[in-house]
Amino acid sequence: MGGETVGDGQDRTSDHVGHRARLRDRLLEGGGLLDHELIEYLLMTAIPRRDTKPIAKALLREFHDIGGVLTADPIALQRVDGVGETAAATLRIVQACALRLVQAEAMKRPVLSNWQALLDYLHADMAHHGVERFRVLHLNTRNMLIRDELMGQGSIDQAPVYIREVIRRAIDFGSAALILVHNHPSGDPSPSRADIDVTRAIAEAGKRLGITVHDHLIIGTSGHVSLRAQGLI
Repeated sequence: MGGETVGDGQDRTSDHVGHRARLRDRLLEGGGLLDHELIEYLLMTAIPRRDTKPIAKALLREFHDIGGVLTADPIALQRVDGVGETAAATLRIVQACALRLVQAEAMKRPVLSNWQALLDYLHADMAHHGVERFRVLHLNTRNMLIRDELMGQGSIDQAPVYIREVIRRAIDFGSAALILVHNHPSGDPSPSRADIDVTRAIAEAGKRLGITVHDHLIIGTSGHVSLRAQGLI
């Protein structure tokens, strides 16, 4: 009558298996997959007995793009129907692997001679965060990275920055130079008056101790701003 017949169920299962096989073949052959197909295939490994295409599309609706999905908080991911801990971990491990790759490239050479690789790493790590985070990159006399430290995490529009603590940590690590970094969750990396003021205050405090502030980078989804390049420090 109105129910599903055995044949209907077998046909749907066959279509489902065939669809997964076609995605796998396109992936292995180097063919391009759409964003929702990439997420769908990732979720297949975590949710093998469920059609993951609707979940992938729901994730993209919720987090706007693939970068937003891969960097989303695991708790937020699990609010989407069909996403459990295993699926959330599967998505986050991809982002962790991608970060490891771009981080390794950024750390191969002195930071100032490998600037684009550093920007790629920072953008991958910070551009999609939903709250503002302030980091300090500590460099030695050869401008090699010796420490990448999260110094503050706050709301959607500000993170606490304590000038004395930044300088104290630089002394602890024997840093010769610093690069300040924070993200703008709004996506617009334009500096605020407070961004400029705190940068100048840290640079002035560091100068007295022989510690150079090379730059303050602001990262947003639409790009980045260098306060040094803007002539603001």
